[in-house]
Amino acid sequence: MVEFTLWDIFRNLLEAARWTVALSLVAFVGGGVVGALLLVLRLSNAKGTSAFVGGYVQLFQGTPLLMQLFLAYFGIALFGIKTSAWVAAAFALTLYTSAFLTEIWRGCVAAIPKGQWEAAQSLALSFGEQLRYIVLPQALRIAIPPTVGFLVQVVKGTALASVIGFIELTKAGTMITNATFKPFVVYSCVALLYFVLCFPISLVAKSLERKFQPKS
Repeated sequence: MVEFTLWDIFRNLLEAARWTVALSLVAFVGGGVVGALLLVLRLSNAKGTSAFVGGYVQLFQGTPLLMQLFLAYFGIALFGIKTSAWVAAAFALTLYTSAFLTEIWRGCVAAIPKGQWEAAQSLALSFGEQLRYIVLPQALRIAIPPTVGFLVQVVKGTALASVIGFIELTKAGTMITNATFKPFVVYSCVALLYFVLCFPISLVAKSLERKFQPKS
């Protein structure tokens, strides 16, 4: 039997951690784009859009991410599209992330005083101009800390992608455990790497929260 040193275990986990980071970034950026579009739809007050976006948010917030991953992995194939664990995981996590970011950003926009909207309307600005020049610049300052903080949840959420065969940090830890029979050592290293990935993001989010906190 091949003996694995602690460095061998850690090195292999580091290689898998690259895919955790890549999946997190794809889900976060993709979710941000989709979330921004959904936010604009919801704020537009066009007929049916508010109900659609509200239902979308409730669907993805109200169902387990694990089920969403299974449905993405097995459901895409029903349309005759060849998929992989990477594509399914990125797709599911993007939709999941977009639902939460939409709600986070909606709350930030709602925090803008109503008078700001009324002032923008008095200037005869279009809806798009009201968002671009008046509302969104103010909402952005409020939104940055919770948005960055939510990235931690996205990173940890990638661990569930292991159930559909995507080899990220958690899946690699399981595979290495099966080869080494050292679950405590392996999963301690896995936990350490997740901490190394998430803790700096939490510090940045707290720092941004202090920086952008409205002064009384």
